[in-house]
Amino acid sequence: MLNRRQVFGGLGALAMTSLAPKTLSAAGKVSLDRTSVLLVIDVQNCFLPGGSLAVKDGDKVVPVINGIAKKFADVVMTQDWHTPGHISFASSHSGKKPFETTDVKYGKQVLWPDHCVQGTEGAALSKDLAIPHTELILRKGFNKDVDSYSAFTEADGKTTTGLAAYLKARKLQRVFIAGLATDFCVAWSALDARKAGFDVYVVEDACRGIDTQGSLAKAWADMNKAGVKRIQSGDLAA
Repeated sequence: MLNRRQVFGGLGALAMTSLAPKTLSAAGKVSLDRTSVLLVIDVQNCFLPGGSLAVKDGDKVVPVINGIAKKFADVVMTQDWHTPGHISFASSHSGKKPFETTDVKYGKQVLWPDHCVQGTEGAALSKDLAIPHTELILRKGFNKDVDSYSAFTEADGKTTTGLAAYLKARKLQRVFIAGLATDFCVAWSALDARKAGFDVYVVEDACRGIDTQGSLAKAWADMNKAGVKRIQSGDLAA
C-alpha cells in the first residue's frame, strides 16, 4: 500500500473522501462477544483541528467512538508518544523541512512537524473521549530512532509493540478499529492485525482519512485484499 513515508504534500490540504471502494462492507448486523475488542487509534490533540498534524474533521470521530465504545467490554487506545528530537521530526534534520523525506536505517522517512511530544498538550488524548472502561493505553513511537504508525509493529517492520501478545493473552480475537487516520495508522494497524491472525473490522464512520495521492482508496483496497471487513457504526448490534 502507499505508505505514510511517501506523503510529500502539506497537511493543510488534508481531506476525507467517500469515493473509496465499498467491497469490504459486512452484510447485516455484526454481533459482539467476549472475544471482541475496540481499538481506538491516536485520537490526540495534534491530529485534531488546530493541531500540528490536524486531520480534516478529525474531531467528528469522537462522538461516534464514544457511542460504539459502550457496546464493548474491552477497549484499547493508542497514543503517539514521541521523544523530543524524534527521528520523524523535520527539526531533527539540518536543512530539512516538514513533508520532505530522508533516508534512515529502515528506509524512507517522511519528516513531520514536531507532534505528540511526550507530556505535551498536543500528545494528550482528546478531552472529549468518554471511555472510562478503557483498560490499556498503548504508547507508540517512543523509540527516538524509529517511527511507529501501526499499533502492532513499528516502522522498521520487525519491532513489535506487544499488543498482539496482550490481546491473545486476553483471548481477544476480533479487533474493531476506529480513529485517525484511516489510510495511515488505522490501515497499518488493520493490516498488521490480520498478519497476526486476528479477525479485523474497520468502523468507517468512526475514522477520518487524509487521502493524499490516492492513499485512501489504496488503503481500502489493501485492507480488502487482506480480509479486513469494512463496517459502519450502525452495523454493530446493541
